Amino acid sequence: MKLIELHILQSFPVSCLNRDDVGSPKSAVFGGVQRARISSQCLKRASRVLAHENHAGFEGIRSRHLLLPFTEALSAAGLDADAAVKQAEALCVLFSKKDSKHPEQVTTAVYLSPGEIQQIATAIAGGEDAKKAIKNATRTDAADIALFGRMIANDPNLNVEGASMFSHALSTHKTNNEVDFFSAVDDRKGDAEDAGAGMIGSLEFNSATYYRYVAINLDLLAAPTHLGGLSEDERKDILRAFIKSALTAVPNARKNSMNAGTLPHEVLGIRKDKGQPLQLINAFEKPVSSRGQGFAAASLDEMKAHLASIEKVWGAQGEQHFLTETDGGLDAFIDQLLKD
Repeated sequence: MKLIELHILQSFPVSCLNRDDVGSPKSAVFGGVQRARISSQCLKRASRVLAHENHAGFEGIRSRHLLLPFTEALSAAGLDADAAVKQAEALCVLFSKKDSKHPEQVTTAVYLSPGEIQQIATAIAGGEDAKKAIKNATRTDAADIALFGRMIANDPNLNVEGASMFSHALSTHKTNNEVDFFSAVDDRKGDAEDAGAGMIGSLEFNSATYYRYVAINLDLLAAPTHLGGLSEDERKDILRAFIKSALTAVPNARKNSMNAGTLPHEVLGIRKDKGQPLQLINAFEKPVSSRGQGFAAASLDEMKAHLASIEKVWGAQGEQHFLTETDGGLDAFIDQLLKD
């Protein structure tokens, strides 16, 4: 397996980037102590949205609202209004069950690109069988589906294994959630009234230095089921956009009250011509101590030491590049990872 791996250290201030079912910052026990956690799903979503904003190849849309886009595409392909609706309804149930309460929706969100929808509609308008039209549709505008994957329970043949792999981000040190007590002032309350707040409440938060891991299976990405229909230069352009979004995207939960926009402290990029994905999270199985100097620098020292230990026993782990040590910054760093 040919791989690009990204080992990312990033500190976030007071924040609640990823909440559980009761609104608390997500956490996990690792190394016998509680760690702050950001789920891989949360990180993927942030990366996908940013890539969608910045690159035309990331046009996939995940939604339960399938009837309208298929109806519009079939109408544009030449079907009259009634035929378009009828065909669209038949198409929708090939992807998911119809929602009995909301006829314009299906019961599960389906990941499709505008190009796929257009190709399917054009083929059906030309007389092709719907299932065959779906199977033959290509995804030249859906790099996000190729990278993040797609699951459709109704038809496993439409499933796409994502070429990217994300870990849950974990703090490199012990982290306890804290509580922010807040009050809101009632601006219309008169001086003669009591001086109490208009409302009071509390929110949990934490702050931590995280290790997170992203890998890209380059062989799978270049497969015919993924982006094999693109040229090598086009795939590299997609990879540049993906790597930039994976490194810079920040989940936007509570962005107005606990904005946590930061950039990574350091990124280790590794290019492997063969091998398997390998995290460096065990560098932090023993919680890092700040030693009065913060967690980021200490975490970087531990990560480098752990990698050296792995290579001493298991051999070289591929061509390595540190972002902050690369002349030319982020673009040059990515170019090094994409070099043949």
